[in-house]
Amino acid sequence: MAFLFDSRPSDSPLVDAIWQTRSIGGGSFTSAATTQWEMVITKQKHKIIISLRGPETKASPAPIPRDAEFLGIIFKHGTFMPNLPGIKLVDTEIHLPETSKNSFQLFGDTWEFPNFENADTFIQRLMRKDLLAHDQVVDDVLHGKLQDLSLRSIQRRFLHVTGLTHKSIQQVERARQAVELLQSGVPILDATYHTGYFDQAHLTRSLKLLYGQTPAQIIKSNPSE
Repeated sequence: MAFLFDSRPSDSPLVDAIWQTRSIGGGSFTSAATTQWEMVITKQKHKIIISLRGPETKASPAPIPRDAEFLGIIFKHGTFMPNLPGIKLVDTEIHLPETSKNSFQLFGDTWEFPNFENADTFIQRLMRKDLLAHDQVVDDVLHGKLQDLSLRSIQRRFLHVTGLTHKSIQQVERARQAVELLQSGVPILDATYHTGYFDQAHLTRSLKLLYGQTPAQIIKSNPSE
């Protein structure tokens, strides 16, 4: 099994990245925990499905359809669908099958499937229909900006918008930073220190839960090593 992967930034202030890939053969992989949700369009033979995915709170096995094409739109923290709060997407995905050769149904409207080139236009249309929104409070808190709100109010907004607590997002993001350090060649003890884990055992438990691998396994599986 192999992937041919490509990604690009988006013109939309609500989108982190747009990616596309193709599977050669089938199989499975370990899907790491993530704090963001995304739309994924899967094309396999004559079948097309659009899925609303994530976030994921732990690593889990995921199947790879054989000889399929994928397009993904990863949304920034704070971006959500008012008609589908983030809490309803945690550790799950919703599939919207095609209704004709090139279209699907979303909240009562018919939409054409986007592609890698016109995904930004698709996002703009969702925004004009008020199907996408952005909570600036969530964005500001994640960037360390203080808010004149109670902790309980902030947590309610996090759960509604992202499906996760602020602390949960911090834990997953810290693990991601540790993985990036390990993959760049930083020793395990140094990665432990720089990302604020109590000790190496703490780092190992976190990465096994959120990435499905120990620090040593992550280093060993790094293609650059």
